Amino acid sequence: MLLSRTKSKIWIHNNNSPNFSCSSFKDINTLFSDDSDYNSPVSTTTTKKPNIFHRVLRVNAVLRAFSTRPAPAPESTTPKSIQIPAAEKKIVIYFTSLRVIRSTFDDCKAVRSILSSFRVSVDERDVSMDAGFMEELKTILGTRVKTKLSLPRVFIGGSYVGGAAEIIQLHEAGELKKYVEGLTPAEFSTCEVCGGNRFVLCEECSGSQKCYSEKSGFRTCTVCNENGLIRCPSCYYPIL
Repeated sequence: MLLSRTKSKIWIHNNNSPNFSCSSFKDINTLFSDDSDYNSPVSTTTTKKPNIFHRVLRVNAVLRAFSTRPAPAPESTTPKSIQIPAAEKKIVIYFTSLRVIRSTFDDCKAVRSILSSFRVSVDERDVSMDAGFMEELKTILGTRVKTKLSLPRVFIGGSYVGGAAEIIQLHEAGELKKYVEGLTPAEFSTCEVCGGNRFVLCEECSGSQKCYSEKSGFRTCTVCNENGLIRCPSCYYPIL
């Protein structure tokens, strides 16, 4: 369309022309088409996707639900029903005095020190002095013969309490003193026969584990243990 004025000619493009195009307004058609889409009816079958804000809220709610859920209580592996006879008024501890395994020796030493601080009767059974103590412990706990048991093991008032971890935990929490209430007080006198060692040298073989007779020659001593020792008759306690 051409408009004529005084001395100049101006060309004006009609925007309504179907052939109108402009490189700087290349997205105008798209904008117009988007506006027309909003006026079109929305299909009832189309579901609107939640925005990122709602999705974050849902994830946080799920995480809070899992975090507030109470954790299942761990199953107790300590056999609380295990009892040891003839020990209702004292503490019985199975330990080792050997330093072969340093951690085991330190645990035994720490537990013995804790138990002795209560000044009650403590029956100490050293498995390194007599292997029969270990067999006795396995019989009490009902374990297999070839099973290796960790030491120490403590019985208070005839009931099994546990090992080093349980004793130390109870002592630090102040609960161990409740277990030892009513037990027989410790005797501070030393045995005149064994000197408090609970064992004496075998009189049959003099600790050599060999006995000689003219009829059969040398034979293994059946009185003493593998170390050539017998339990002191003054502070004797039978193996179960």
